Amino acid sequence: MNYIIGAFKPPCDIFVTFSDERSRKQVPIKKDNGKTAMVPAFQSLETIAGEVSIAPVPGKRLEHTGVKIELLGQIELYFDRGNFYDFTSLVRELDIPGELYERKTYPFEFSTVEMPYETYNGTNVRLRYILKVTIGRNYVGNIVESRDFCVRNYSPVPTINNSIKMEVGIEDCLHIEFEYSKSKYHLKDVIVGKIYFLLVRIKIKNMELEIRRRESTGSGANTYVETETLAKFELMDGAPVRGESIPVRLFLTPYELTPTYRNINNKFSVKYYLNLVLVDEEDRRYFKQQEITMYRLLETPQSS
Repeated sequence: MNYIIGAFKPPCDIFVTFSDERSRKQVPIKKDNGKTAMVPAFQSLETIAGEVSIAPVPGKRLEHTGVKIELLGQIELYFDRGNFYDFTSLVRELDIPGELYERKTYPFEFSTVEMPYETYNGTNVRLRYILKVTIGRNYVGNIVESRDFCVRNYSPVPTINNSIKMEVGIEDCLHIEFEYSKSKYHLKDVIVGKIYFLLVRIKIKNMELEIRRRESTGSGANTYVETETLAKFELMDGAPVRGESIPVRLFLTPYELTPTYRNINNKFSVKYYLNLVLVDEEDRRYFKQQEITMYRLLETPQSS
């Protein structure tokens, strides 16, 4: 029995390490098994370097047809699970065909890598970056080991960031104006605004502000749209009167937000909306939705 188990054990261990792993920021990502792992975070145009260490089973010889490492950016649509669309693919040959009798370490470097899209793990789609080591072999399957890392790209403060002003209502029953101070928000921003009641002839019970994320994947007949409510914030409890003004102040830090992604590699989009919801005493719901743009702001260290 021990012999049978040993027959399926790989003939070596492969370790992939980043050169600045200890000093680099680590962020959580979800793995295939549903568990969360901490991985190093990079930005586009950074150099990704490190070492690959291959340790054969003691006393065993590992014959191979070459060793390579690939840096891959991949998109996986869950309705087409198992098929990866590579939008970035770089290769470095680490070793020529030969034999390994003992542990051997290979340095690698990918200079100023263009990684235009952020790591994303959504409802129906996943975008990930991996380092994939392949040990080629004749007659038997190749040995493959992968190491995930995360990409986060930052944006400056927008030079143009117009406020949002809209009117909504039901003829002769309800007329309100809502105003938000801007239309583009960074992930740790605060949504500030006001809601004005110009006409109130229905009995409103409460009012909420929701943050919704809409994920669109695929195209044509294979288009899937998933809308998720990430936050609900009660603005008012009780009936308003004409002329009343309700302030809005919603902090975004507690919520798991990403930047807005528009048509990523023609595979998916992620958009965010503010949804204003009014509920009357008969539990009828009235709402108005407004798209906002989210971005990741580069944080500068505060001087002491």
